[in-house]
Formats: sequence, C-alpha cells, structure tokens
Amino acid sequence: MDPRLVTAIIVVIGVPAVLVGYIVGTEQALRLVPERRRATVRPWLWLFPALAFLLVYLVYPTIGTLIQSFENNAGKFVGFNNYSWFLNSSDGIGSLFNNIIWLVLLPAITVGVGLLFAVLVDRVRYETIAKSVIFLPLAISATAASVIWLFMFAYQPPGAAQTGTLNAIISGLGGAPVAFIANSTFKFNTLMLIVVMSWMWTGFGMVIISAALKGISPELLEAARVDGANELEVFRHITFPLLLPTLTVVATVMIITALKAFDIVYVMTNGNFDTQVIANSMYTWMFTNGNFGRGAVLAIVLMIAVIPVMAFNIRRFQAQEAIR
Repeated sequence: MDPRLVTAIIVVIGVPAVLVGYIVGTEQALRLVPERRRATVRPWLWLFPALAFLLVYLVYPTIGTLIQSFENNAGKFVGFNNYSWFLNSSDGIGSLFNNIIWLVLLPAITVGVGLLFAVLVDRVRYETIAKSVIFLPLAISATAASVIWLFMFAYQPPGAAQTGTLNAIISGLGGAPVAFIANSTFKFNTLMLIVVMSWMWTGFGMVIISAALKGISPELLEAARVDGANELEVFRHITFPLLLPTLTVVATVMIITALKAFDIVYVMTNGNFDTQVIANSMYTWMFTNGNFGRGAVLAIVLMIAVIPVMAFNIRRFQAQEAIR
C-alpha cells in the first residue's frame, strides 16, 4: 500500500479513534474509583496526555541538554569548561550582546509603531483594508521575508548597476550605495535585520492594540474632550494608561521572539558580519561544527534568558485573575 495512503488513513481514522478510545477508557477506569473520589481523579485523567507530552518532549530534553552542557563530544564530563568557553569567547559574548540589541529594539519598534498604526488606522475610513495590508507580512514565513529583504538590501560597488531596490533608489537620487548587510559599524546591519523582523510583527502588535483600543469607552474619551482636553492630552492621560496591560502583553511576546531570533539571521547573514545571535550560534555549533557540548550551553543560556520573562507573564496573569 502507498505510504501516503497509510498516513492519510492514520490521520483521518486513527487519530479520532484514539481520542474516542481514550474517552471510553477513561470513563471505564473511573468506575473502578470510589464515587466520592471521582471528581478529584477525573481532571487528572484528562490532564495525563498533556502532562505526558510535556514530560517527554520538554522536561526530558531539557534535562538531557543540561547534562550535555557539562560534557564534551565523547560524552566525558568536563565540568564548566563549556560555560567558560561561552563567557570568554567572542562568539558566545558577541551573540549574547546582539541578542540584547534585539531584546531592546524589536519590542520598542514593534510596540511603538504598532501603537501608532492602531491609533491612526482607527480613524481612517477603510480601516479593515488598511489593517489587512499592515498585517499581511505576518502571513509570510520568516524565510520568505528574509529572501524578499535580501533583494531589497542587495548591494553592488559604486558605479555598478544596483540590483537592490533600496540602493537603486539611493543611487537614482545621487547618493552612494549602502552595504546594508555587510556594514557592521555601530551594529548597523543588526539593526537592518531587526527592521525585517519588525516589518513582519508590527501588524500583530497593531491588531492586538487596536482590539484593546476599541474596548475603551467612547463616553469616557468624549467626556475628557468636553472638559477641554485636546487629543494629545486624551491619549496621554486616558488612552495610553488604559492600553498599558495590552502593551505589556505585546512587549512580552516580542521579547520572547527577540530572544529566540534565528531564521532571519540564518537566511540573511548566517551570523556573518558580526550579526550572530544565540539561537543561530547554537545551531552552528551543534549541526555545522558538531560540538554538541557548546551548542547545549547556548541552549541553556537561551532558556535561562526566557525564564524571567515567562515568570513575569505568569505573575501578571495571576494578578489579573485575582482582580477578576
């Protein structure tokens, strides 16, 4: 039988069959439990598949990666040698520094421009069309977006025909072509990579912020205007404070996105020209250089960087639930 047909049968018939079987099996198992305990046991039976997947695909690999970070390629324990390499190598510290730049600029640009678009688009006649156009880049894969912007940033020496869109415009206006990707002065090329990511994610920020913006009572805004407040004062003292929880959500998502930035760097520079980031460096050390110990260290560093953001998010959600 054709393997593709077998796969289709498994997906169409097998998955629902397993789900139905688990439901029936769960209810049969509950009959063996004393009736007074069924209300306590039933949630755990339904949580078991999720907890099992979490254990097998998250907890176990995390522990394995942590152990591997203390080993060399031969599986021999080397203590903190790999961590010492990270702290003393230009590759490790350089990628960390670039990630910090991503961490600062990507949320700032995405939240700032997303807020600006949300406020402005809310006032135009064709709001739906405008939002669709701004949101569209997020529907493009990061790899495709990187290829698009490689053509935008393409550089040829002065005097040669410029094939890149931006340099063609600059040359047409009489300026000198700019090496957007190769120029690492003041981290200019890293900023250009962040611009690409911001181009993709600004629509996401705009949509979320716009939804929160529409949740603000029009009567409240109108009352402020009646009391003599101009539009800037209304935004500063009413709209912006009410949007802060939503802005925090968007900023948190973008911080995590910045920390795990990989595909745009991999496609556009592969870490060359001093644009290396932790995720791409981890991939390079593991699958190009074959050094899994150093790659594991980079993975652990990335995980440690994400944990405070997740802890902050959890506490914020708990505070919101307490208010409710």
